[in-house]
Amino acid sequence: MKGGIMATHWVATAAGSPESWEFEEYEAAAPGKGEVTIRVRAAGVNPADAKHVAAARPGLEFPVPIGYEVSGELAAIGPATRIGSGEAEVGDEVVAFRVRGGYATEVTVPAAKVFAKPSTLTHPEAANLLLVGTTAAEMLAVTGASPGETVLLHGASGAVGVSVLQQARLRDVRVIGTASPERFDEVRRFGGVPVAYGRGLADRVRALADGPIAAALDAVGTDEAIDVSLALVSDRRRIVTIANFARASADGFLAIAGSMPDSARFRDEVRSELVALAQNGDLVVPLARTFPLAEAPAAHRLLATGHPGGKLALVTDA
Repeated sequence: MKGGIMATHWVATAAGSPESWEFEEYEAAAPGKGEVTIRVRAAGVNPADAKHVAAARPGLEFPVPIGYEVSGELAAIGPATRIGSGEAEVGDEVVAFRVRGGYATEVTVPAAKVFAKPSTLTHPEAANLLLVGTTAAEMLAVTGASPGETVLLHGASGAVGVSVLQQARLRDVRVIGTASPERFDEVRRFGGVPVAYGRGLADRVRALADGPIAAALDAVGTDEAIDVSLALVSDRRRIVTIANFARASADGFLAIAGSMPDSARFRDEVRSELVALAQNGDLVVPLARTFPLAEAPAAHRLLATGHPGGKLALVTDA
């Protein structure tokens, strides 16, 4: 294949909100050795997509193609190239994570970041599997959550929280998870014990735990979440946040993010395990809504409300 494929994608030409992004034609480069081109069927919508380009910072050069994870089909394969899960052929359904420019109709990416799509998931579901899944897996790993223990999870009904619940259940880890009362059934669906956040949270958690809280996982970042975690977990090495780095630094507990080298390494290593769990039906992705690819800003407006009720995906007409 000598030339690339004409496609469309979303790109940030300068720092700003999704409303300032541009939807434009571009040429998806022909894949070289170690690369593949994916015909995108769905792109996962994540807060990080917008946060990454919201403000100028050292090392960030515009224009920046948007989107970190996709699901689709292989449109072209570079010479002597295998994907992350092994041999593959044009037309195979795949997922890709930690890529650049996934909000596109076609995108060329490193083959090592591409895995066979779990047949149990639709494209919009599969496009949202790995960012939240690897984040959840790392939260459980760094806090040492072990079989028989009880842990506290802040934000249990959110996207990361739901993945934590499923993965903890597979490890025989009991989870008490904060949520609003109208989301209690979602927490119970995935094996968690729901508890309402707000005044008196620590006492309610103690009553439900009927024993020690071994670790605390924070996916919301509120001061209440941090204060209650510090009050209930004696070992600060077993408290982790993905949402309040200032408190982690000030109070001496863990913070993780995909941009950190150790986190990036862990998340790369665990991808194949999560794909296998999904293929076995042990890991699902609750989906709230899909949007046409051309409506990415609208998807982010809903995401910014903080209450989408599940994952969002951009879908193409391909």
